[in-house]
Amino acid sequence: MTVNQIAEQEPFTTADGSTIRSILDCTNAPVENQSLAEASLKPGGCTDRHYHKKSEEIYFILEGTGTMELDGKKRSVATGDAILIPPGEWHQITAEGTTDLRFLCCCAPPYSHEDTYFD
Repeated sequence: MTVNQIAEQEPFTTADGSTIRSILDCTNAPVENQSLAEASLKPGGCTDRHYHKKSEEIYFILEGTGTMELDGKKRSVATGDAILIPPGEWHQITAEGTTDLRFLCCCAPPYSHEDTYFD
């Protein structure tokens, strides 16, 4: 059994510019097919617009509000929203309001810098 505590995971900056803490992935658990991380953005911050050739992602908003852009379509997102990001779709999330935007990011296959592509 593997149980990881989020508070014990070291934050780092991903290729898209968000700060994440890997909760479960191949760097800290015997994970093979997916990854789970907590991401955060300061108010007004955003990820760099990008896509993944292989990974399907799901974002789950834990705190805050933001704007999600997916292949040119924008939508407001808030606590409790889940967002599906299929492989190959350009995406960017922006933190709105006065508090940090915190969200879970689930990737299958697991997130990797090598599978992150930019303009």
